[in-house]
Amino acid sequence: MDLRIFTEPQQGADYDTLLTVARATEELGFDAFFRSDHYVRMGSGDGLPGPTDAWITLAGLARETKRIRLGTLMTAGTFRLPGVLAIQVAQVDRMSGGRVELGLGAGWFEEERKAYGIPFPKERFGRLEEQLAIVTGLWETEVGKTFSFHGEYYQLADSPALPKPAQSRVPVLIGGHGASRTPRLAARYADEFNIPFASVEDSERQFGRVRDAAEAAGRPAGDLVYSNALVVCVGKDDAEVARRAAAIGRDVDELKANGLAGSPAEVVDKLGRYAAIGSSRVYLQVLDLEDLDHLELISARVQSQLG
Repeated sequence: MDLRIFTEPQQGADYDTLLTVARATEELGFDAFFRSDHYVRMGSGDGLPGPTDAWITLAGLARETKRIRLGTLMTAGTFRLPGVLAIQVAQVDRMSGGRVELGLGAGWFEEERKAYGIPFPKERFGRLEEQLAIVTGLWETEVGKTFSFHGEYYQLADSPALPKPAQSRVPVLIGGHGASRTPRLAARYADEFNIPFASVEDSERQFGRVRDAAEAAGRPAGDLVYSNALVVCVGKDDAEVARRAAAIGRDVDELKANGLAGSPAEVVDKLGRYAAIGSSRVYLQVLDLEDLDHLELISARVQSQLG
């Protein structure tokens, strides 16, 4: 099972902090560094020093790391026009030497749209479907040919469809809990399906829906990677687990029920339960970005046991 580090910078982190965590991610042998795409803190607190932009951050990290994959869970579809997003992601992919992955979602947090004057259209899922068609269509268009698109929400005419990413195909992640439209969209466009903050039982049901949707679309269900995103809180003993839980304002029992929390052995056991239902990748939501000892413990005592 791959372990990836997943950060939430809108809670209060500047670029230097993210760079430090990304470098630790690389040095400690984790597979990837991912970040959210939000502009306003969630919950209490001041959010200082303020938001960082996801793709500007990843552009910087692309030049300052060498091995790890880089991406978003999830890029908000309402933040960027799809043609612009295709250019941005392709450029960052080239800057990284072909290490970028694009998680793309409809966007849901209305408060940040109000705070920064970003439109929040009612029909976001339909827009997301067109965005996926445009972004992937631009990348797949042969050099020297043009791409046009005439949808309900977006229209492109004779685009040169440049630049191209370094990778022949940038992996696309789609995720969520929706029972019908989300699996259908994943079956059509995704290389990876991710379900965030879900139990083993709920993950198994949703993975099954995606597999069924893929087969119905004429695509082998095994073509997709199936993954989870879960908050992580690991300690060498109960006292360390409690200290880390308190630092992120969470209850230990709640974290054990809804995330990956406890001793290394407890976390390895729970990861095994996710692996048993087909999850081959887990994004560890790390909420205390100053606690690099936490990452070291996970690397030494959890990741080392996963093979």
